Amino acid sequence: MRIHPFQGLVPSPASAPEVACVPYDVVNAAEAAILAAGRPQSLLHVDRAEIDLPAGTNPYSDPVYAKARENFLALQQAGVLLRETTPCLYIYQQQMGTHVQRGLVAGCHVDDYDAGLIKKHEKTRQDKEDDRTRLIDTLSADTGPVFLTYRDNAAVNALVAAKTRETPLHDFTAPDGIRHTLWRIPGGQDWVETFRAVPTTYIADGHHRAASAARVARLRRDRQPQPTGQEDYNWFLCVLFPASELKILPYNRLVVDLNGHAPADFLAQVQAVFGLQENAAPSPAAVGQVSMYLAGKWYGLRCTAAPQADPVSRLDVSILQDKFLGPVLGIADVRTSKRIDFVGGIRGTAELMRRVDAEGGVAFSMYPVTLAQLMDIADAGQIMPPKSTWFEPKLRSGLFIHTF
Repeated sequence: MRIHPFQGLVPSPASAPEVACVPYDVVNAAEAAILAAGRPQSLLHVDRAEIDLPAGTNPYSDPVYAKARENFLALQQAGVLLRETTPCLYIYQQQMGTHVQRGLVAGCHVDDYDAGLIKKHEKTRQDKEDDRTRLIDTLSADTGPVFLTYRDNAAVNALVAAKTRETPLHDFTAPDGIRHTLWRIPGGQDWVETFRAVPTTYIADGHHRAASAARVARLRRDRQPQPTGQEDYNWFLCVLFPASELKILPYNRLVVDLNGHAPADFLAQVQAVFGLQENAAPSPAAVGQVSMYLAGKWYGLRCTAAPQADPVSRLDVSILQDKFLGPVLGIADVRTSKRIDFVGGIRGTAELMRRVDAEGGVAFSMYPVTLAQLMDIADAGQIMPPKSTWFEPKLRSGLFIHTF
């Protein structure tokens, strides 16, 4: 794998906690406005610039991108975002409770993405991809990193361990309790050479950002008479984590009704498909297990894949969809159905109970997809079902920005 040091923007030490913000796509406009209220340095004013325009402004309209550029330049002119004096790599460490993950911040090449060396497992939505493409092109910058993972490499791990014993550039705890620490690596050519031994990487989160960066590179090449392939716009901002350090949480399912079935008939159908264990734990203990909450009670279900099943069909979420959500509950397409909702595991099973107790319906608590399953699917060139993985903690935007 090719990685690339870049001479980008970083916040001043005093501004880092204020600039750093959640990814643009985990909050809606109203939530972004609340998070950015009283925080004029927050990068949400760039990534979600509609929050600084009149309510109801179309987030894909010309004034939004113009405002994003205005806000981005203002942060630089005010000395909040500072230009590095030399190309750098970084180590970005996050700590959530006792969980610690450490990633290498670098540029990755769009040709490696197009060639399949940076592997994906999700489809992108055209409107979201168009939006990020236009924002990146307008700013000439990647403000939000793509979250990549790779199979552990001992030499890379050793470099990371040595670097993180040094004094960091930034070290702060965000309001949500997650600690963020950043180390600067000027030059980093030894890291570039060491990382060549990593054959491939996998997108954990940020499929739209990666696809948009590749589109921007193609646009820029078309505008340039004789592109070389090494221009800065050919690289995009990534954080690369060893798979052993990542934490995937479940992505749970909630269906708003029983599709006309009486509760007793519904339970009988569950029993016929999956078996049924009463008084099960709210969180399943292993792959192949699902916990179901109905009418104030938890039940255990067994999801067994066919021996010849492909990597996608072996997933618990696929088995649940193919054997039950579709044929019994009438959820033909989880991407478009209004009768199903997805609840990230960070909210816990208590949220499932609260919703079903208040609104009715039924909830399914899933065991997390494993990194091995994700990699198997990407290696097979397959696409994971929607809302299958929830990585936590999320990468903050604004601690390092790649420009071109």
